[in-house]
Amino acid sequence: MLAIFKTDTGKVRQHNEDNGGVFMNVQGEMLAIVADGMGGHKAGEVASGIAVNELKQQWQEVRTALTPAEAEQWLQEHVAAVNKKIFEHAKENSHCEGMGTTIVAAICTSRFATVANVGDSRCYVMNEQGYAQLTEDHSFVNELVKTGQISPEDAAHHPRKNIVLKAAGTQEEIDIDTKTITFEEGDKILLCSDGLSDKVSKIEMEQTLKASLTKEEKADRLIELANQYGGEDNISLAIVEYAARGESRCNEC
Repeated sequence: MLAIFKTDTGKVRQHNEDNGGVFMNVQGEMLAIVADGMGGHKAGEVASGIAVNELKQQWQEVRTALTPAEAEQWLQEHVAAVNKKIFEHAKENSHCEGMGTTIVAAICTSRFATVANVGDSRCYVMNEQGYAQLTEDHSFVNELVKTGQISPEDAAHHPRKNIVLKAAGTQEEIDIDTKTITFEEGDKILLCSDGLSDKVSKIEMEQTLKASLTKEEKADRLIELANQYGGEDNISLAIVEYAARGESRCNEC
């Protein structure tokens, strides 16, 4: 598998509160993460940093290949543990009060990919069925869409579209969504913060992932588009491409 993580502060904000990475364990299996921190001056950066560092450390201790059920359980347990760690850190450090982070993480193996998410950072998959969003946003606007109060088109321009209903670290216990899909040669997974998904359309994402570019060029192109359309938020993404055996590598392993 080929993988890359990139992040950009954007054109407006002074600090980057996003974090993430693509990490390989001794089995040669990957964990890709994107975390979008929130909570004021540098507190969001603390929350997303705790999330990524904890998940990275725990993933690198995995010594055996996981089944899909075990992968879902691993993500449930470790994202829940991250949630508690951020929550406790905020209680013990007054300047971090109210901080939290979205998390979208994908365990990618030669047989399947298992995705977990909290918040509105997203996972998309491109395979023979096309290009689709795998995760569901935990956001105020998505609830309006689900209940038929506004259309998906209206959601893209809604003034409260950035209100997140769920984030790791904002409460002691949290529900985590997980989903497992078949992951085969030629398939691609994109994880991203809303700094990308709010600005770049699904069609543009799909066209970029299909383009005859290196993974670095694809990542750069997506960030360039988000900045071209305003770049008001931090922009982070991870791309995992299922390549032929023997090509497995990532830029942060």
